[in-house]
Amino acid sequence: MDLGENVNTPTTRLLTLLNVSALKSRKRIRDEDSPAPEKLNKRKTVKLAEDIVSDPGPSILHDKTNNVADNEAIGGTEDNDGVDVQDTTAPYEQHYGPNTDLASDASRSSVDQRRWTSSREKIGRLSAVFSLRDKDTIPPSKKLAKKTAILERLRSSFQTRQSKQSPDQRQVQDDLLSILSAHLDIYYPALSLDDHRYIREVTALHALDHITKKRRRVLKNNERLAHAKAASGSPPEDVQDQGFTRPSVLVLLPFRSSALAWLDAFITHTPSPAYQIENHSRFLSEYGLPPDAVDKLAVAEPGTYPRDHAETFKGNVDDNFRVGIKLTRKSVKLFADFYGCDLILASPLGLRMSIEKEKSADFLSSIEILVIDQMNALAMQNWEHVQFVLSNVNNLPKDSHDADFSRIKPWYLDGHSAYLRQSILLSPFETPEMRAIFNSTLKNTAGKVRVEKIWTAIQVPDSIDQTFVPFDCANPKDEPEKRFAYFTTQLLPRVLKSAVQSANTVVFIPSSFDFIRVHNYFRKQSSVTFTVLSEYSTNQDISRARQTFFSGKTAFLLVSERFHFYRRYKIRGIRNLIFYGPPEHPQFFSEFLSFPFLDDGVDASDVVSRVIYSKYDKFRLERIVGTKGVKGLLEGLP
Repeated sequence: MDLGENVNTPTTRLLTLLNVSALKSRKRIRDEDSPAPEKLNKRKTVKLAEDIVSDPGPSILHDKTNNVADNEAIGGTEDNDGVDVQDTTAPYEQHYGPNTDLASDASRSSVDQRRWTSSREKIGRLSAVFSLRDKDTIPPSKKLAKKTAILERLRSSFQTRQSKQSPDQRQVQDDLLSILSAHLDIYYPALSLDDHRYIREVTALHALDHITKKRRRVLKNNERLAHAKAASGSPPEDVQDQGFTRPSVLVLLPFRSSALAWLDAFITHTPSPAYQIENHSRFLSEYGLPPDAVDKLAVAEPGTYPRDHAETFKGNVDDNFRVGIKLTRKSVKLFADFYGCDLILASPLGLRMSIEKEKSADFLSSIEILVIDQMNALAMQNWEHVQFVLSNVNNLPKDSHDADFSRIKPWYLDGHSAYLRQSILLSPFETPEMRAIFNSTLKNTAGKVRVEKIWTAIQVPDSIDQTFVPFDCANPKDEPEKRFAYFTTQLLPRVLKSAVQSANTVVFIPSSFDFIRVHNYFRKQSSVTFTVLSEYSTNQDISRARQTFFSGKTAFLLVSERFHFYRRYKIRGIRNLIFYGPPEHPQFFSEFLSFPFLDDGVDASDVVSRVIYSKYDKFRLERIVGTKGVKGLLEGLP
């Protein structure tokens, strides 16, 4: 090998992996064929029944072979519902088959060079933008799959439940399922509270259909190999049906309560007595609230808390979790080890801690469906954790994990699995960070779909003195500096000169980094009294800050968006609002404009609102002033 050659190329790493695997195999054979001689003077012992201790079981990251057909499937049978799992014309085989055209050099080159052809299409109720490779001659409408693409065993019970839903709910599920079953990437930044449950259920159906088809293909090939061996014939060569490791579906979620909701969505498609749910009681115990706990968000009268807040934070909101789920023909086993499971439910933080502890992300090497739900909540946690997990998905593994390389699909061995992975991104709205993942990180050569939403303007009382204040910025990298400079040198000095606007003033700051910067600036202004509410404020800090601001002892109150996202307090004493930037969550804008009227005798003409913005705030502005109104605000900006 040339010493100057990059030793980290996929080919080099794969050859290393194969060599290590071969050495391990030879070592095992040697150990089995030549057992260590028993010592002649070895003391004999007798074990009583009570001395025999059962195996405590593997750890969550236990290394296990990548054979989908485990012991429970050996000799078992699968009802194929009249579907040939190796039919090369089926959508599953066309996308994930060993000889798929989607992994070709031309297909990958189109994606790498971003040669996409985009078109707007109407899919039932959905308005969507299709992005297909420039060489893809199939029109978007022809790519959509029919409901019959789902296996009959899963489809029949799903349709029975659908018959009890409203026509609108059925339409939402059918529209999304036609995209999912075509194995296109989908970015859905228009998720409403009413539709979330139904979208989660249909996405779970698609994931289970994928896992079932994969298992059936493996079992069929196992049967073919066993028949060939029994007949002393040559084994079939077209048995490439696996990845490096078993897990093929990953669902990223913000809270344990989210994982509980997703499990409920999954097991609606695996009802008893046809399926047995193992360790269900343990899951409910660890992912729900303690029996004696009272969930005030769940039991409160409607309207007590904002609905989106109650839906997000009711239940167990621990953000450090990961659980493997293994599916067989008749059971769903929860808490399976990662290398022996089919599906992983996890938070980005939980996965990151696991990866860093084990110094390996091999269990993510063969993910074929990636779901990221509640992306708005993940953005309020730590977006870097999401990026970390994505950077560790579909990489070549560091260890072989007893994989049978003769069964691994060629595009896995070539390091091209990221081009076949289907990604499903779900959020009530979009941010630049989410759009960046959709535009730059997703590589599915089958194409991708972005759902569009027409936003209506938030209604504000006409008498409120509301002004949107633009500042010039030609480069997104300079945006934080330009915004801070405009706030400290132009807007804030004008406010301080006014006796009315320099009191009872809230400064709402969306970005945590900007919040720290503005906080430090106010600390240096000896003539300005202020207090703060951030995500790190204790209950005592919050009570003190709200009281001093309401009583007028402090003129300014700095509020971070993360604080309001997590705590959602109503704040009294507000007469003036400065939005350092438009809120990510549009409902926060209307909520803060409503807070002044919590006090008696406040007229709309007494309230002043200023919103600082640049052209890079388009997404956030659109959710406040509407899709039509945002064009007027951005017109003329450099």
